[in-house]
Amino acid sequence: MVLPTLGKTSCTDKPWAKALGDRMTILISRRIRTASAAFLLFFVCGIGIALAQAQKKDVAGIFQPDKGKFSLLLEGKQIGHEDFEIAPNGAGWLARGNTTLKTEKGPETKVTGNLTLQPDGAPVAYDWSAQTDQSNSAHILFANGVAKITLQMQGTKPYEQSLSFGSPLVVVLDNNLYYQYAVLARIYDWSKRGSQQFPVLIPQEMTPGMITLEATGSASSNGKTYEGLRVTTSDLEIDLLLDPNHKLMRLEVPSAKVSVVRD
Repeated sequence: MVLPTLGKTSCTDKPWAKALGDRMTILISRRIRTASAAFLLFFVCGIGIALAQAQKKDVAGIFQPDKGKFSLLLEGKQIGHEDFEIAPNGAGWLARGNTTLKTEKGPETKVTGNLTLQPDGAPVAYDWSAQTDQSNSAHILFANGVAKITLQMQGTKPYEQSLSFGSPLVVVLDNNLYYQYAVLARIYDWSKRGSQQFPVLIPQEMTPGMITLEATGSASSNGKTYEGLRVTTSDLEIDLLLDPNHKLMRLEVPSAKVSVVRD
């Protein structure tokens, strides 16, 4: 018996085989396109997440959110309190505080201050208002190391003045607004430590100057241990007592017998 020979004829020459091959090609092509699309989506999402994380890190900068209340003590007696908050605000940060103060020698004083900051601690704008027997306020814009001040005293026309500093990183330390020392504790470069100098502005007095910061190591108060940071001005030494994350817990001005304590 002679078996029929296949010769050069193969199954791919059959119509049904060609149709099957075409369907296989289409299926494989679809799977490749699906896999490519999934990979592209994953890649784009990965880039988006990385950019979001980088942007979040850039916005955070040197700051961390903080909110609380300080009690203000003079010779151990409470004379006032301050409510404050430091929080992200758009591409930067907003630090704000409200202080109510009453001493035996004067009327009740209310002070508010809103400080807008870049992530590296450089100020963008500052607004303050103070109320005693009269109301005063000011608006300050910072740009390229220059502070443009518009002061509004009750019963007078607005007064404008510009103050120049050698750096855009100007420290704002206003009267009776102690949350700004919490900001200051973040501006200090803890990785370098040592003595560090910064230009400073006291807005309510429209006074520029210089301050020196220096870490003092471990410090104790009322049985608790803190990280110490000393602030030295031309006429005062102020001790900041911080927790391990450099959050302001207590402030001491020994020469004035003033203490500011986080509740």
